[in-house]
Amino acid sequence: MAWSKEKQLLESFLCPALYGRVEYLATSYRYLPDKAGRCYITADKKYVFNMSDETTLIRWYQTEQEIKNNPDILVPINNEEIEAIRKDIKGTVPEDRLIVIARNRKISEHAKELLSAQSVLSKSDFNVVANKFLSISIEESLESNDILLNVLALVDRRVGKKRLLNMAEMMKLKHPIVQYFYTLRLSTL
Repeated sequence: MAWSKEKQLLESFLCPALYGRVEYLATSYRYLPDKAGRCYITADKKYVFNMSDETTLIRWYQTEQEIKNNPDILVPINNEEIEAIRKDIKGTVPEDRLIVIARNRKISEHAKELLSAQSVLSKSDFNVVANKFLSISIEESLESNDILLNVLALVDRRVGKKRLLNMAEMMKLKHPIVQYFYTLRLSTL
């Protein structure tokens, strides 16, 4: 599908309050095969989500460290995870220390998932994900681990006030850019 048609379809799904505030931009270089092109999502004329920035490798590491060191991120830990750590350690470790170890492991896994999701973003992937978004249900897009699918679904007009408010807990474990668009959408209610 041509980018102009795809952009038109994506913008037709924007919630009315965000129409004109959120824009999708993509450029490509026809005569430079080693250039993948650049994709952006802007909010209020500011480049919020840059999918092909050269400095993102540095930011990914910083993001991982921020996630690991943020005490506000609440990660639910169940008894099975604590028991698995108890078996791995094979010793007497206080219960509160087991909880800390389980939390750190789970946060590290979560950070790795976020980083792997970030690492695949480029123009060609944007087109693939945008086409996927246009062909699957809004529920699948919201529940997906794909950052871009989440963003596209959050600004979609098919997501209502009740659903947005019920997603507050789920958003705490999402990527910061997904949280940004969630907050942006909540501001329109």
